[in-house]
Amino acid sequence: MNIDISRFYAPDSFAKIKDFASELETPCLVIDTDVVNKQYTELSSHFPDAKIYYAVKANPEKPVLELLNQKRSNFDIASTYELERVLAVGVTPERISFGNTIKKRKDIAYFYEKGIRLYATDSKADLRNIAEFAPGSKVYVRILTEGSQTADWPLSRKFGCQNDMAIDLMILAKELGLVPYGVSFHVGSQQRDIGAWDSAISKVSHIFKRLQDEHDITLKMMNMGGGFPANYSSHTQSLDVYAAQITHFLEANFKDDMPEIFLEPGRSLVAPAGMLISEVVLISRKDKFALHRWVYTDVGKFSGLAETLDESIKYTIYCDKDGEEEGAVIAGPTCDSADIMYENYKPMLPLTLDIGDRLYWFSTGAYTATYSAIEFNGFPPLRTYCI
Repeated sequence: MNIDISRFYAPDSFAKIKDFASELETPCLVIDTDVVNKQYTELSSHFPDAKIYYAVKANPEKPVLELLNQKRSNFDIASTYELERVLAVGVTPERISFGNTIKKRKDIAYFYEKGIRLYATDSKADLRNIAEFAPGSKVYVRILTEGSQTADWPLSRKFGCQNDMAIDLMILAKELGLVPYGVSFHVGSQQRDIGAWDSAISKVSHIFKRLQDEHDITLKMMNMGGGFPANYSSHTQSLDVYAAQITHFLEANFKDDMPEIFLEPGRSLVAPAGMLISEVVLISRKDKFALHRWVYTDVGKFSGLAETLDESIKYTIYCDKDGEEEGAVIAGPTCDSADIMYENYKPMLPLTLDIGDRLYWFSTGAYTATYSAIEFNGFPPLRTYCI
């Protein structure tokens, strides 16, 4: 196929994953933890003064968590279930943040019981719950950012609040006996517009200044969330380009009064480490004059490819066949008409492709297995292997 594999995987990693998967039943996901290690090391080198909080929701496999724990990473947690996973591999409470702004009171109490003292918030009701069930804890407020609209997987207004509300929440936090600690934002997952960080950082610096000047509240931390992209079908800049520009934005806004910086990478750390392998179940055309084939595979939206919703994330699909290529509609195996991954964006596949052939979905280490349904149509969850 006319695909530059080296853009996605080092030759040894590609060969290692492909060889390991050769005898596995499909569909399955294979993660090369050496790549996770490389991605983490690279991110750390470009942001040497930042604290990295791995977004566990991207891929919570035990070997991944064990590796990042050995690297002394911190962890961004969204639920008690994720908390149990990271505690089980030896992560200590001071390296954990409860980053979900939507949380039950009993869950806040459970996190507090386990020693976690850092919580995200974006509403008065949640802040009062934190004050009651996690007294004296550090809190940071999440703000809304417009940049999420230019991301491939944009974030909605479900999370975050406007600047004035953020200021009010930090004032209330102090009144409630909590520690007003910082501000967080997320520019949207798979964000290819580096300028999105500029406006968000500017907003945060404005909040810092107003709280200091008008309310004598000194914030200590800015959490820049995730957003660093993985290599899918669309081109992205390299991490060093992102880092250089974001560092410039930070220096321009904070000058000599730089706050503590948090990063919450997920996709950028584990997506390049994964390859999803599926099998072609059926190939057909809808009429004898149809210009495009329908290729049905044994993985779909309900078994790991949820981010193909609205064709937002466009994975590169590879197979071992050669010859003339033609765009194809790609659909999953379930009895649900929504289980079509790509109908407008039609990946190019060889006309020699046949039933039983394997398809290799590149950069699928993030947000695949964790999105997989438990038993829709009786299909089991996506099997994951770490090597």
